[in-house]
Amino acid sequence: MTEGAGIHAGDLPDDLTAAEAGMWQAFRNGSVYDLSSGDAVVDDPHGGHPWGPERSVRARIICWLLLDGPPALAGRVSSLKLTGVRVTGTVELAGGTVTPYMELRGCRFDDQILLPEARFTTLRLVDCAVPRLEAARVHTEGDLHLPRCRFQNGVRLTDAHIGTDLLLNQAIVYRDRSGRSIAADGMTVGQDLQAELLESHGELSLRSAKIGVSLSLRGARLANPYARLALNAPQLTVGRTLYLTPAGVGNPLLSGTTPARGTRIQRFECRGGIRLDDGRFGDAVDLERARFGFTDDQELSLRRVQTPELRFLGDRPQRGKVVLSGARIVNLVDHAGSWPGPGSLHMGGFAYENLVPQGPFPLTRRLDWVAAATAEYNPEPYERLATVLRAAGEDEDAREVLLAKQRRRRETLPLAAKSWGYVQDWTVAYGYRPGRAAVWMAVLWAAGTLAFSHAGHPPVNPGGHPSWSAALFTLDLLLPVIDLGQVGQWQLRGGWQWLAAAMILLGWILATTVAAGATRLLRRG
Repeated sequence: MTEGAGIHAGDLPDDLTAAEAGMWQAFRNGSVYDLSSGDAVVDDPHGGHPWGPERSVRARIICWLLLDGPPALAGRVSSLKLTGVRVTGTVELAGGTVTPYMELRGCRFDDQILLPEARFTTLRLVDCAVPRLEAARVHTEGDLHLPRCRFQNGVRLTDAHIGTDLLLNQAIVYRDRSGRSIAADGMTVGQDLQAELLESHGELSLRSAKIGVSLSLRGARLANPYARLALNAPQLTVGRTLYLTPAGVGNPLLSGTTPARGTRIQRFECRGGIRLDDGRFGDAVDLERARFGFTDDQELSLRRVQTPELRFLGDRPQRGKVVLSGARIVNLVDHAGSWPGPGSLHMGGFAYENLVPQGPFPLTRRLDWVAAATAEYNPEPYERLATVLRAAGEDEDAREVLLAKQRRRRETLPLAAKSWGYVQDWTVAYGYRPGRAAVWMAVLWAAGTLAFSHAGHPPVNPGGHPSWSAALFTLDLLLPVIDLGQVGQWQLRGGWQWLAAAMILLGWILATTVAAGATRLLRRG
Protein backbone atom coordinates (compact mmCIF):
# COMPACT_ATOMS: atom_id res chain seq x y z
CA MET A 1 0.00 0.00 0.00
CA THR A 2 1.33 3.41 -0.85
CA GLU A 3 1.68 6.14 1.70
CA GLY A 4 -1.39 7.99 0.43
CA ALA A 5 -5.12 8.00 0.76
CA GLY A 6 -5.25 4.66 2.52
CA ILE A 7 -3.00 5.85 5.30
CA HIS A 8 -5.03 8.97 5.88
CA ALA A 9 -8.11 6.82 6.04
CA GLY A 10 -6.50 4.91 8.91
CA ASP A 11 -5.25 1.79 7.08
CA LEU A 12 -2.03 0.16 8.25
CA PRO A 13 1.00 0.48 5.96
CA ASP A 14 2.18 -2.85 4.56
CA ASP A 15 5.81 -2.73 5.76
CA LEU A 16 5.22 -2.31 9.50
CA THR A 17 6.60 -4.79 11.97
CA ALA A 18 4.34 -6.25 14.61
CA ALA A 19 5.67 -3.80 17.21
CA GLU A 20 5.15 -0.88 14.83
CA ALA A 21 1.66 -1.99 13.94
CA GLY A 22 0.75 -2.05 17.61
CA MET A 23 2.21 1.44 18.03
CA TRP A 24 0.22 2.64 15.02
CA GLN A 25 -3.05 1.43 16.46
CA ALA A 26 -2.24 2.82 19.94
CA PHE A 27 -1.51 6.19 18.31
CA ARG A 28 -4.99 6.28 16.72
CA ASN A 29 -6.56 5.21 20.00
CA GLY A 30 -4.57 7.72 22.09
CA SER A 31 -3.54 4.93 24.48
CA VAL A 32 -0.22 3.96 26.05
CA TYR A 33 1.80 1.43 24.06
CA ASP A 34 3.79 -0.53 26.63
CA LEU A 35 6.41 -3.06 25.51
CA SER A 36 8.11 -3.46 28.88
CA SER A 37 8.60 -6.98 30.21
CA GLY A 38 7.80 -6.35 33.85
CA ASP A 39 11.35 -7.21 34.93
CA ALA A 40 12.94 -4.03 36.34
CA VAL A 41 16.46 -5.14 35.39
CA VAL A 42 15.54 -6.00 31.81
CA ASP A 43 13.40 -2.88 31.41
CA ASP A 44 16.07 -0.45 32.64
CA PRO A 45 16.71 1.75 29.58
CA HIS A 46 20.14 2.67 30.94
CA GLY A 47 21.17 -0.93 31.62
CA GLY A 48 23.01 -3.34 29.39
CA HIS A 49 20.27 -5.88 28.77
CA PRO A 50 19.55 -6.06 25.02
CA TRP A 51 16.12 -5.28 23.66
CA GLY A 52 15.25 -7.29 20.57
CA PRO A 53 13.03 -6.68 17.52
CA GLU A 54 9.91 -7.42 19.55
CA ARG A 55 10.51 -4.17 21.45
CA SER A 56 11.92 -2.09 18.58
CA VAL A 57 10.32 0.48 16.33
CA ARG A 58 11.91 2.55 13.59
CA ALA A 59 12.40 6.27 14.12
CA ARG A 60 11.01 6.85 10.63
CA ILE A 61 7.64 5.43 11.65
CA ILE A 62 7.53 7.63 14.76
CA CYS A 63 8.22 10.71 12.62
CA TRP A 64 5.52 9.61 10.18
CA LEU A 65 2.96 9.33 12.96
CA LEU A 66 3.86 12.69 14.50
CA LEU A 67 4.05 14.72 11.28
CA ASP A 68 1.48 13.06 9.02
CA GLY A 69 -0.16 10.26 10.95
CA PRO A 70 -3.54 8.62 10.51
CA PRO A 71 -6.69 10.14 12.01
CA ALA A 72 -7.78 9.27 15.52
CA LEU A 73 -10.46 6.70 16.08
CA ALA A 74 -13.92 8.05 16.66
CA GLY A 75 -14.19 9.73 20.03
CA ARG A 76 -10.39 9.56 20.60
CA VAL A 77 -7.47 12.00 20.45
CA SER A 78 -4.39 10.69 18.69
CA SER A 79 -1.20 10.76 20.74
CA LEU A 80 2.13 8.99 20.92
CA LYS A 81 2.57 7.38 24.34
CA LEU A 82 5.33 4.78 24.45
CA THR A 83 6.76 2.82 27.37
CA GLY A 84 9.73 0.45 27.27
CA VAL A 85 10.30 0.86 23.53
CA ARG A 86 13.60 0.79 21.66
CA VAL A 87 13.80 3.36 18.85
CA THR A 88 16.20 2.52 16.01
CA GLY A 89 17.53 5.15 13.63
CA THR A 90 17.47 8.92 14.03
CA VAL A 91 14.31 10.71 15.12
CA GLU A 92 14.43 13.71 12.82
CA LEU A 93 11.67 16.30 13.19
CA ALA A 94 13.69 19.41 12.33
CA GLY A 95 11.45 22.25 11.22
CA GLY A 96 8.31 20.18 11.62
CA THR A 97 5.09 21.00 13.43
CA VAL A 98 4.02 18.23 15.78
CA THR A 99 0.38 18.49 16.83
CA PRO A 100 -0.16 15.18 18.69
CA TYR A 101 0.73 14.88 22.35
CA MET A 102 4.03 13.01 22.78
CA GLU A 103 5.17 11.17 25.90
CA LEU A 104 7.87 8.48 26.00
CA ARG A 105 8.76 6.70 29.24
CA GLY A 106 11.60 4.29 29.88
CA CYS A 107 12.53 4.20 26.20
CA ARG A 108 15.92 3.61 24.64
CA PHE A 109 17.13 5.52 21.55
CA ASP A 110 19.90 4.10 19.39
CA ASP A 111 20.66 7.47 17.79
CA GLN A 112 20.24 11.15 18.53
CA ILE A 113 16.97 13.06 18.49
CA LEU A 114 16.94 16.02 16.08
CA LEU A 115 14.35 18.71 16.82
CA PRO A 116 15.85 22.04 15.59
CA GLU A 117 13.13 24.63 14.90
CA ALA A 118 10.41 22.05 15.47
CA ARG A 119 7.13 23.08 17.13
CA PHE A 120 5.30 21.02 19.76
CA THR A 121 2.39 21.46 22.08
CA THR A 122 3.94 19.44 24.93
CA LEU A 123 6.88 17.03 24.76
CA ARG A 124 7.75 14.60 27.53
CA LEU A 125 10.68 12.20 27.62
CA VAL A 126 10.82 10.52 31.03
CA ASP A 127 13.61 8.17 32.14
CA CYS A 128 14.85 7.65 28.60
CA ALA A 129 18.35 6.83 27.32
CA VAL A 130 19.24 9.25 24.53
CA PRO A 131 22.64 9.62 22.84
CA ARG A 132 22.02 13.33 22.19
CA LEU A 133 19.13 15.79 22.04
CA GLU A 134 19.60 18.46 19.39
CA ALA A 135 16.78 21.01 19.86
CA ALA A 136 18.08 24.47 19.01
CA ARG A 137 15.22 26.96 18.49
CA VAL A 138 12.63 24.35 19.37
CA HIS A 139 9.26 25.83 20.33
CA THR A 140 6.72 24.31 22.73
CA GLU A 141 3.40 25.81 23.70
CA GLY A 142 3.40 23.82 26.93
CA ASP A 143 6.07 21.87 28.84
CA LEU A 144 9.29 20.23 27.85
CA HIS A 145 9.91 17.43 30.34
CA LEU A 146 13.21 15.49 30.41
CA PRO A 147 13.34 14.10 33.99
CA ARG A 148 15.60 11.12 34.78
CA CYS A 149 16.82 10.96 31.19
CA ARG A 150 20.45 10.27 30.39
CA PHE A 151 22.17 12.04 27.51
CA GLN A 152 25.58 10.66 26.59
CA ASN A 153 26.56 13.49 24.24
CA GLY A 154 24.78 16.53 25.61
CA VAL A 155 21.62 18.54 25.09
CA ARG A 156 21.32 21.58 22.89
CA LEU A 157 18.48 24.03 23.58
CA THR A 158 20.04 27.20 22.21
CA ASP A 159 17.40 29.89 21.62
CA ALA A 160 14.64 27.42 22.50
CA HIS A 161 11.26 28.75 23.57
CA ILE A 162 9.48 26.71 26.23
CA GLY A 163 5.93 27.94 26.80
CA THR A 164 5.55 26.82 30.43
CA ASP A 165 8.01 24.57 32.35
CA LEU A 166 11.30 22.91 31.50
CA LEU A 167 12.00 19.88 33.72
CA LEU A 168 15.44 18.28 33.99
CA ASN A 169 15.04 16.76 37.44
CA GLN A 170 17.45 13.88 38.10
CA ALA A 171 18.71 13.96 34.53
CA ILE A 172 22.30 12.92 33.83
CA VAL A 173 24.00 14.79 31.02
CA TYR A 174 27.50 14.28 29.66
CA ARG A 175 29.40 16.77 27.56
CA ASP A 176 29.35 17.07 23.80
CA ARG A 177 32.34 17.64 21.53
CA SER A 178 32.45 21.34 22.46
CA GLY A 179 32.63 20.53 26.18
CA ARG A 180 29.06 21.53 27.02
CA SER A 181 26.61 19.26 28.79
CA ILE A 182 23.59 21.53 28.25
CA ALA A 183 23.87 24.38 25.78
CA ALA A 184 20.88 26.64 26.37
CA ASP A 185 22.15 30.11 25.51
CA GLY A 186 19.33 32.52 24.73
CA MET A 187 16.67 30.07 25.88
CA THR A 188 13.31 31.40 27.12
CA VAL A 189 11.20 29.49 29.65
CA GLY A 190 7.74 30.86 30.39
CA GLN A 191 7.54 29.60 33.97
CA ASP A 192 9.97 27.37 35.93
CA LEU A 193 13.18 25.66 34.99
CA GLN A 194 13.58 22.76 37.42
CA ALA A 195 16.86 20.88 37.31
CA GLU A 196 16.82 19.40 40.80
CA LEU A 197 19.31 16.58 41.47
CA LEU A 198 20.69 17.12 37.97
CA GLU A 199 24.10 15.63 37.19
CA SER A 200 26.01 17.71 34.68
CA HIS A 201 29.38 16.54 33.40
CA GLY A 202 30.66 19.49 31.39
CA GLU A 203 29.65 23.12 31.03
CA LEU A 204 26.03 24.01 31.74
CA SER A 205 25.60 27.10 29.58
CA LEU A 206 22.66 29.48 30.13
CA ARG A 207 24.05 32.69 28.68
CA SER A 208 21.35 35.36 28.26
CA ALA A 209 18.63 32.84 29.14
CA LYS A 210 15.30 34.15 30.47
CA ILE A 211 13.34 32.21 33.08
CA GLY A 212 9.87 33.54 33.82
CA VAL A 213 9.55 32.40 37.43
CA SER A 214 12.25 30.36 39.24
CA LEU A 215 15.37 28.42 38.34
CA SER A 216 15.94 25.51 40.70
CA LEU A 217 19.23 23.63 40.82
CA ARG A 218 18.44 22.18 44.25
CA GLY A 219 20.66 19.22 44.97
CA ALA A 220 22.31 19.41 41.55
CA ARG A 221 25.87 18.25 41.03
CA LEU A 222 27.79 20.16 38.41
CA ALA A 223 31.29 19.09 37.45
CA ASN A 224 33.57 20.24 34.69
CA PRO A 225 37.18 19.14 35.18
CA TYR A 226 37.92 19.90 31.54
CA ALA A 227 37.53 23.71 31.59
CA ARG A 228 37.14 26.67 33.98
CA LEU A 229 33.34 26.85 34.16
CA ALA A 230 30.77 24.33 35.29
CA LEU A 231 27.90 26.86 35.21
CA ASN A 232 28.23 29.63 32.64
CA ALA A 233 25.22 31.95 32.90
CA PRO A 234 26.10 35.62 32.37
CA GLN A 235 23.16 37.98 31.71
CA LEU A 236 20.75 35.39 33.06
CA THR A 237 17.30 36.76 33.91
CA VAL A 238 15.13 34.95 36.48
CA GLY A 239 11.74 36.36 37.41
CA ARG A 240 11.95 35.23 41.02
CA THR A 241 14.66 33.07 42.66
CA LEU A 242 17.75 31.11 41.67
CA TYR A 243 18.08 28.14 44.04
CA LEU A 244 21.52 26.56 44.55
CA THR A 245 20.34 24.78 47.69
CA PRO A 246 19.72 21.23 49.03
CA ALA A 247 16.99 18.91 47.75
CA GLY A 248 15.28 15.92 49.30
CA VAL A 249 16.39 12.55 47.91
CA GLY A 250 13.94 9.77 47.17
CA ASN A 251 10.88 11.91 46.58
CA PRO A 252 9.51 10.90 43.17
CA LEU A 253 7.70 14.22 42.76
CA LEU A 254 10.14 17.03 43.37
CA SER A 255 7.97 19.90 44.46
CA GLY A 256 10.75 22.41 45.12
CA THR A 257 9.66 22.84 48.73
CA THR A 258 11.91 22.55 51.76
CA PRO A 259 12.53 18.84 52.52
CA ALA A 260 10.58 17.50 55.51
CA ARG A 261 12.44 16.72 58.72
CA GLY A 262 14.16 13.34 58.49
CA THR A 263 14.38 13.41 54.69
CA ARG A 264 17.81 12.59 53.33
CA ILE A 265 19.06 15.64 51.50
CA GLN A 266 21.62 16.27 48.83
CA ARG A 267 23.37 19.61 48.69
CA PHE A 268 24.06 21.63 45.60
CA GLU A 269 27.67 20.92 44.63
CA CYS A 270 29.73 22.55 41.93
CA ARG A 271 33.21 21.40 40.95
CA GLY A 272 34.15 24.10 38.51
CA GLY A 273 33.67 27.83 38.16
CA ILE A 274 30.31 29.61 38.29
CA ARG A 275 29.68 32.73 36.23
CA LEU A 276 26.51 34.72 36.90
CA ASP A 277 27.80 38.13 35.79
CA ASP A 278 25.20 40.81 34.98
CA GLY A 279 22.35 38.54 36.10
CA ARG A 280 18.96 39.90 37.14
CA PHE A 281 16.97 38.01 39.78
CA GLY A 282 13.53 39.26 40.88
CA ASP A 283 13.56 37.84 44.43
CA ALA A 284 16.84 36.24 45.46
CA VAL A 285 19.97 34.24 44.75
CA ASP A 286 19.97 31.46 47.35
CA LEU A 287 23.25 29.64 48.11
CA GLU A 288 22.19 27.96 51.34
CA ARG A 289 24.54 25.06 52.21
CA ALA A 290 26.04 25.09 48.70
CA ARG A 291 29.43 23.46 48.24
CA PHE A 292 32.08 24.68 45.84
CA GLY A 293 35.15 22.84 44.65
CA PHE A 294 37.27 25.40 42.83
CA THR A 295 40.83 25.32 41.57
CA ASP A 296 43.01 28.37 42.16
CA ASP A 297 41.97 29.98 38.85
CA GLN A 298 38.23 29.33 39.22
CA GLU A 299 35.69 31.57 40.92
CA LEU A 300 32.12 32.21 41.93
CA SER A 301 31.56 35.32 39.85
CA LEU A 302 28.62 37.57 40.72
CA ARG A 303 29.91 40.70 39.00
CA ARG A 304 27.20 43.36 38.57
CA VAL A 305 24.43 41.01 39.70
CA GLN A 306 21.22 42.74 40.77
CA THR A 307 18.79 41.08 43.19
CA PRO A 308 16.77 42.09 46.26
CA GLU A 309 18.44 39.39 48.35
CA LEU A 310 21.66 37.38 48.29
CA ARG A 311 21.66 34.42 50.68
CA PHE A 312 25.37 33.69 50.97
CA LEU A 313 25.04 30.73 53.32
CA GLY A 314 27.13 28.03 51.66
CA ASP A 315 30.37 26.38 52.74
CA ARG A 316 33.50 28.50 52.53
CA PRO A 317 35.37 27.77 49.27
CA GLN A 318 38.77 26.36 50.15
CA ARG A 319 40.34 27.55 46.89
CA GLY A 320 39.45 29.97 44.12
CA LYS A 321 37.74 33.34 44.48
CA VAL A 322 34.37 34.91 45.23
CA VAL A 323 33.81 38.07 43.18
CA LEU A 324 30.99 40.54 43.95
CA SER A 325 32.43 43.57 42.16
CA GLY A 326 29.71 45.96 41.05
CA ALA A 327 26.88 43.80 42.42
CA ARG A 328 23.82 45.63 43.77
CA ILE A 329 21.55 43.98 46.32
CA VAL A 330 19.22 45.05 49.12
CA ASN A 331 19.59 42.35 51.79
CA LEU A 332 22.84 40.47 52.33
CA VAL A 333 21.99 37.34 54.30
CA ASP A 334 25.20 35.60 55.35
CA HIS A 335 27.14 33.95 58.12
CA ALA A 336 30.76 34.35 59.12
CA GLY A 337 31.83 30.86 58.02
CA SER A 338 30.76 31.27 54.40
CA TRP A 339 33.26 33.88 53.23
CA PRO A 340 36.74 33.05 51.89
CA GLY A 341 39.90 34.50 53.38
CA PRO A 342 42.22 37.34 52.29
CA GLY A 343 43.00 37.50 48.60
CA SER A 344 40.04 35.31 47.65
CA LEU A 345 37.24 37.87 48.04
CA HIS A 346 36.69 40.87 45.77
CA MET A 347 33.97 43.46 46.50
CA GLY A 348 34.95 46.61 44.62
CA GLY A 349 31.76 48.58 43.97
CA PHE A 350 29.62 46.01 45.83
CA ALA A 351 26.50 47.85 47.08
CA TYR A 352 24.16 46.44 49.71
CA GLU A 353 21.62 48.15 51.97
CA ASN A 354 21.01 45.76 54.86
CA LEU A 355 23.04 43.11 56.67
CA VAL A 356 21.09 40.09 57.92
CA PRO A 357 23.68 37.77 59.53
CA GLN A 358 22.65 34.23 60.39
CA GLY A 359 24.37 33.28 63.62
CA PRO A 360 27.15 35.18 65.40
CA PHE A 361 28.92 37.72 63.22
CA PRO A 362 30.75 40.15 65.55
CA LEU A 363 32.12 43.42 64.26
CA THR A 364 35.70 42.13 64.45
CA ARG A 365 34.80 39.35 62.04
CA ARG A 366 32.96 41.81 59.80
CA LEU A 367 36.09 43.97 59.68
CA ASP A 368 38.11 40.89 58.78
CA TRP A 369 35.56 40.31 55.99
CA VAL A 370 36.21 43.78 54.59
CA ALA A 371 39.98 43.41 54.98
CA ALA A 372 39.86 40.09 53.12
CA ALA A 373 38.24 41.87 50.18
CA THR A 374 40.87 44.62 49.98
CA ALA A 375 44.31 43.17 49.37
CA GLU A 376 45.33 46.76 48.62
CA TYR A 377 43.76 49.61 50.57
CA ASN A 378 40.39 50.66 49.19
CA PRO A 379 38.14 52.95 51.26
CA GLU A 380 34.90 51.99 49.50
CA PRO A 381 34.10 48.68 51.30
CA TYR A 382 34.70 50.32 54.68
CA GLU A 383 32.51 53.30 53.84
CA ARG A 384 29.74 51.04 52.53
CA LEU A 385 29.78 48.96 55.71
CA ALA A 386 29.76 52.09 57.89
CA THR A 387 26.81 53.52 55.94
CA VAL A 388 24.79 50.33 56.36
CA LEU A 389 25.56 50.11 60.08
CA ARG A 390 24.65 53.76 60.61
CA ALA A 391 21.36 53.28 58.75
CA ALA A 392 20.62 50.38 61.12
CA GLY A 393 21.23 52.62 64.14
CA GLU A 394 24.64 51.10 64.96
CA ASP A 395 26.51 54.42 65.16
CA GLU A 396 29.24 53.15 67.48
CA ASP A 397 30.00 50.21 65.17
CA ALA A 398 30.00 52.57 62.19
CA ARG A 399 32.65 54.73 63.90
CA GLU A 400 34.75 51.62 64.59
CA VAL A 401 34.59 50.71 60.89
CA LEU A 402 35.71 54.19 59.82
CA LEU A 403 38.51 54.08 62.39
CA ALA A 404 39.62 50.74 60.94
CA LYS A 405 39.60 52.38 57.52
CA GLN A 406 41.98 55.13 58.71
CA ARG A 407 44.30 52.61 60.31
CA ARG A 408 44.37 50.58 57.11
CA ARG A 409 45.05 53.73 55.09
CA ARG A 410 47.87 54.70 57.43
CA GLU A 411 49.90 51.66 56.41
CA THR A 412 50.05 52.95 52.81
CA LEU A 413 51.46 56.39 53.74
CA PRO A 414 55.09 57.58 53.81
CA LEU A 415 56.92 57.58 57.14
CA ALA A 416 56.18 61.20 58.14
CA ALA A 417 52.47 60.93 57.35
CA LYS A 418 52.34 57.53 59.03
CA SER A 419 53.88 58.99 62.19
CA TRP A 420 51.33 61.79 62.20
CA GLY A 421 48.63 59.16 61.75
CA TYR A 422 49.81 57.33 64.85
CA VAL A 423 49.63 60.59 66.79
CA GLN A 424 46.04 61.16 65.64
CA ASP A 425 45.17 57.56 66.51
CA TRP A 426 46.68 57.68 70.02
CA THR A 427 45.17 61.03 70.87
CA VAL A 428 41.63 61.14 69.49
CA ALA A 429 41.40 57.97 67.34
CA TYR A 430 41.20 60.09 64.18
CA GLY A 431 38.29 62.01 65.67
CA TYR A 432 36.05 58.95 65.98
CA ARG A 433 36.56 58.86 69.76
CA PRO A 434 36.35 62.56 70.68
CA GLY A 435 36.19 61.77 74.38
CA ARG A 436 39.88 60.98 74.27
CA ALA A 437 40.66 64.66 73.73
CA ALA A 438 39.15 65.56 77.09
CA VAL A 439 41.08 62.72 78.76
CA TRP A 440 44.40 63.85 77.29
CA MET A 441 43.66 67.46 78.19
CA ALA A 442 42.85 66.49 81.78
CA VAL A 443 46.02 64.40 82.09
CA LEU A 444 48.24 67.15 80.71
CA TRP A 445 46.52 69.82 82.79
CA ALA A 446 46.91 67.81 86.00
CA ALA A 447 50.57 66.97 85.28
CA GLY A 448 51.39 70.56 84.34
CA THR A 449 49.61 71.97 87.38
CA LEU A 450 51.53 69.64 89.68
CA ALA A 451 54.85 70.46 88.02
CA PHE A 452 54.45 74.24 87.79
CA SER A 453 53.31 74.50 91.41
CA HIS A 454 56.99 73.88 92.28
CA ALA A 455 58.44 76.27 89.68
CA GLY A 456 60.02 79.63 90.39
CA HIS A 457 57.92 82.31 88.70
CA PRO A 458 59.10 85.89 89.16
CA PRO A 459 56.68 88.35 87.55
CA VAL A 460 57.59 90.13 84.36
CA ASN A 461 56.09 93.35 85.72
CA PRO A 462 56.57 93.59 89.49
CA GLY A 463 54.26 96.54 89.65
CA GLY A 464 51.17 94.82 88.29
CA HIS A 465 50.43 91.20 87.72
CA PRO A 466 47.63 88.72 88.53
CA SER A 467 47.86 86.18 91.27
CA TRP A 468 49.93 83.13 90.42
CA SER A 469 47.89 80.02 89.60
CA ALA A 470 49.72 76.91 88.40
CA ALA A 471 46.42 75.50 87.11
CA LEU A 472 45.52 78.59 85.06
CA PHE A 473 49.11 78.94 83.83
CA THR A 474 49.09 75.30 82.56
CA LEU A 475 45.70 75.75 80.94
CA ASP A 476 46.89 78.90 79.21
CA LEU A 477 49.81 76.93 77.76
CA LEU A 478 47.58 74.08 76.53
CA LEU A 479 44.92 76.24 74.86
CA PRO A 480 46.68 77.79 71.85
CA VAL A 481 43.84 80.02 70.70
CA ILE A 482 42.63 81.25 74.11
CA ASP A 483 44.52 83.83 76.24
CA LEU A 484 43.89 83.48 79.96
CA GLY A 485 46.35 86.25 80.84
CA GLN A 486 48.89 84.01 82.60
CA VAL A 487 51.66 83.04 80.19
CA GLY A 488 52.97 86.55 79.49
CA GLN A 489 53.01 87.59 83.17
CA TRP A 490 55.64 85.23 84.58
CA GLN A 491 59.25 84.41 83.91
CA LEU A 492 60.43 80.81 83.84
CA ARG A 493 64.07 79.78 83.72
CA GLY A 494 66.03 76.66 82.82
CA GLY A 495 64.09 73.44 82.49
CA TRP A 496 60.82 75.13 83.30
CA GLN A 497 61.05 77.04 80.02
CA TRP A 498 61.46 73.77 78.16
CA LEU A 499 58.50 72.26 79.98
CA ALA A 500 56.37 75.29 79.09
CA ALA A 501 57.41 74.95 75.42
CA ALA A 502 56.53 71.25 75.49
CA MET A 503 53.10 72.07 76.90
CA ILE A 504 52.48 74.59 74.13
CA LEU A 505 53.55 72.05 71.49
CA LEU A 506 51.33 69.34 72.98
CA GLY A 507 48.44 71.77 73.07
CA TRP A 508 48.85 72.55 69.38
CA ILE A 509 49.09 68.86 68.48
CA LEU A 510 45.98 68.06 70.46
CA ALA A 511 44.08 70.99 68.96
CA THR A 512 45.14 70.04 65.42
CA THR A 513 44.12 66.41 65.80
CA VAL A 514 40.76 67.42 67.27
CA ALA A 515 40.22 69.82 64.36
CA ALA A 516 41.18 67.12 61.83
CA GLY A 517 38.79 64.68 63.46
CA ALA A 518 36.00 67.24 63.58
CA THR A 519 36.50 68.01 59.89
CA ARG A 520 36.32 64.29 59.08
CA LEU A 521 33.14 63.88 61.08
CA LEU A 522 31.55 66.88 59.39
CA ARG A 523 32.41 65.49 55.96
CA ARG A 524 30.93 62.13 56.93
CA GLY A 525 27.75 63.86 58.13
